[in-house]
Amino acid sequence: MMLEPILLFVLARWFWLTLRKKGERPEWQRYLHYAMWGIGILFIVEKGFDAEEVTRWIWYALILFAIFMVYTREEFREIRNFMYAFLPLMLLNIVVSIFEAINTSWSRKIASGLEYAEAFAVLWMIAMLIIANKQRKALVKTKKQLEMEEAERRIVEARKAELEKLVTERTAEITRQKEELEAALHNLKDTQDQLVHSEKMASLGELTAGIAHEIQNPLNFVNNFSEVNVELAHELNEVLRSVEIPEKTKLELQAITADIAQNHEKILYHGKRADTIVKSMLQHSRSNTGEKEETDVNLLADEYVRLSYHGLRAKDKTFNASFDLDLDPSVGKIMAVPQDLGRVILNLVNNAFYAVNERRKTAGPEYKPTVKLVTRKKGGMIHISVEDNGAGISEDASEKIFQPFFTTKPTGKGTGLGLSLSFDIITRGHGGKIDFSSKEGEGTKFDIRIPITHHS
Repeated sequence: MMLEPILLFVLARWFWLTLRKKGERPEWQRYLHYAMWGIGILFIVEKGFDAEEVTRWIWYALILFAIFMVYTREEFREIRNFMYAFLPLMLLNIVVSIFEAINTSWSRKIASGLEYAEAFAVLWMIAMLIIANKQRKALVKTKKQLEMEEAERRIVEARKAELEKLVTERTAEITRQKEELEAALHNLKDTQDQLVHSEKMASLGELTAGIAHEIQNPLNFVNNFSEVNVELAHELNEVLRSVEIPEKTKLELQAITADIAQNHEKILYHGKRADTIVKSMLQHSRSNTGEKEETDVNLLADEYVRLSYHGLRAKDKTFNASFDLDLDPSVGKIMAVPQDLGRVILNLVNNAFYAVNERRKTAGPEYKPTVKLVTRKKGGMIHISVEDNGAGISEDASEKIFQPFFTTKPTGKGTGLGLSLSFDIITRGHGGKIDFSSKEGEGTKFDIRIPITHHS
């Protein structure tokens, strides 16, 4: 009985090594360790006390238990080929031992006959061991090949990830350079547009200044002589009081001199109004270098609202609207291009007065055309809003309101450049924002926000 103990010891050790290698079932590893010691002790007892008749059945029971474990536990799948080699011989020995234990004539004959089958079982064992060994070697080779392929795959994936990272970085760099070039081109176009706009405005300013100067000279004569004539009329009236002439004639002459004085006072009043408008035009058309300077926002707003109002009154005698100035004293001065900012205010106020005047023509007597300009200082920004209660702007027109050459006015009444230039002056020239809200039939409100900067 040498084969059974050796087979059991090999199986127990194989079970133990398999579980240990996989790091599974630590309690089974402990039991198998004890089993190997038990097999060794049982083998010594068998040989020392000549107890083969007893230990034989213990070996068979242990072998059957081992066979049961191999074929029912997935963790011992690798041992099944090894078990296939010994299984016929072990089962044959068990069957022979059972028939010998029955100890009858027919059982002994069967046991004797089965002993001849041991030769075939041995051949089967040798053949299966050879096949199992080859399969094991092939499995080891395949495993190594798979490990090499897995290692190569990991290397390829690592290289692929490295290349993808490199491509991503290069793409990001190219995208960044493209964005920088686009930004530079955009800035160049903005600068070009500003230069063209500045040239246009400078030419217009020179023309306006020339016309204003030509008007200023005769207007000064009108104002000066009107003032002198008023004084002369009062002096003549004083002289008439002391002259001895018929009372009726004196009264007629005094009435005439009073009318002359009153007429010249009206001429002087309107002449001074015209002088204010001309001076504002000169200020508006002053040569613009495009350089920012400290600008009093409230003063500028007040000046250009009045300039707009009087200009429209001069062009249209039927024009009649009220304007409300709500100027925040805390606004103070900011760094701005006063001529450009004044043009924006003038353009928005002109549009507001035009809107309320057009609605007045069709509205009832209860309608009161009103334009309101408000200045506020909020969160590091200067807010300038121009609001009217005109007819409002349609939704379709709202989408194109800042486009060049787009206008809601009839042909000949507008060029469509005012709001476009205003948008450029605020956003590009002063780094601010200009928005509007409008509702048809109720009015329109434009909001300007300019960051506060002071002279350094």
